[in-house]
Amino acid sequence: MDILGVLNFALSVVIGLIILVVLVAVHELGHGIVARRNGVVVEEFGIGFPPFAWGKKIKNSILGKNVLFSLNWLPLGGFVKLQGENDSATSKGDYGSVSFWSKTKILLAGVLMNWLIAAGLFSIMAFTSGLPKLIPNQFIVQNDVVINAIPVKLAEVGPNLPAQKAGLKQGDQVVKIAGLDVLSPSDVSQISLDNAGKIVEIEFIRDGQSNITPVAIRSDNSDKKGYLGVMMFQEKPTTYRSSWSAPIVGVVMTGQLTTFTLSSLGDTFANFVTGLVNSISLNSQTREKGNVEIGKVGDSVGGPIALLGILFPSAREAGISSLILTTALVSLTLAVINILPIPGLDGGRWFVTLIYRKILNKPLSKDQEEKINGTGMLILFGLIILVTISDVTKLV
Repeated sequence: MDILGVLNFALSVVIGLIILVVLVAVHELGHGIVARRNGVVVEEFGIGFPPFAWGKKIKNSILGKNVLFSLNWLPLGGFVKLQGENDSATSKGDYGSVSFWSKTKILLAGVLMNWLIAAGLFSIMAFTSGLPKLIPNQFIVQNDVVINAIPVKLAEVGPNLPAQKAGLKQGDQVVKIAGLDVLSPSDVSQISLDNAGKIVEIEFIRDGQSNITPVAIRSDNSDKKGYLGVMMFQEKPTTYRSSWSAPIVGVVMTGQLTTFTLSSLGDTFANFVTGLVNSISLNSQTREKGNVEIGKVGDSVGGPIALLGILFPSAREAGISSLILTTALVSLTLAVINILPIPGLDGGRWFVTLIYRKILNKPLSKDQEEKINGTGMLILFGLIILVTISDVTKLV
């Protein structure tokens, strides 16, 4: 890589770092604003993590009176410090002294801020450059959408598989399968899956001529070669641009992606558990299967290195629309991750409070809370270290 390439990469990393810090800072700002509105005193709002670099107390601010606004040396996010953050604190202005409902609002405020940022950015994209197709059955308002359809072509046709048997060739543009429009490579996968074991018609274009041919889609994909047996190519995603319905599309799209992300996380966790169990089996074939499943988890999970060293540089190189899309997806991911019932995260803190205060109906001592959240954070840091090692391996 030449000096210009190094500088360009470094600039992309800096931009990615700034975006990440802003997203986390807005998340923490949400906690602080809602905390103040519910009678909790905000002591400090920090950009970055300690060690402390610079700070100033502001007499009157959006977070209350005499709040310390600080800049810290580790630029990996931010934090908000509340008075009496332990659930057992009882003094006036303490986080622990407010009701369970107030705690719920405070803890989920950061999640909501990241979710709204994602929805806002998706809405802006829907109105300007258009949203790419990201998931099956992606929401659009039919009477308010302009579809910029990019041809989906066959990059590879597997030997002795349904597509080849039907006469399809590399370079053919697939237009429809089973009467349904093909606007993205994922459409081919989804329609093939939905019609597994059936004979359907495929409309394709070859040398400028439209053709229709029947194809018998496989009912089994255990060899992972696809129900149709093809690999698809698209120069850039098909986009859906809206006008008056852009805010609606942005909000619904964010909801769809939230569900999709939670489902993907569930699948990843299931693969990890299954792979871990299989990898210690006495049967060699089962162990091999377990190692493959754990490998899939490693391929699907990325940490800070992948985010700053791969994702943001690639997005910046692809253009401003790609960078906005990446920012929206990262913001949504932050929202989804933080709502999970993992000790140390917002969702975990709420879940622990729910168990003690509402289910067990007993106080949660400072020592118990610190042990639970501390254990959760240690596990999270351990996972981050493992994922970071994986990221570095991928980069090398």
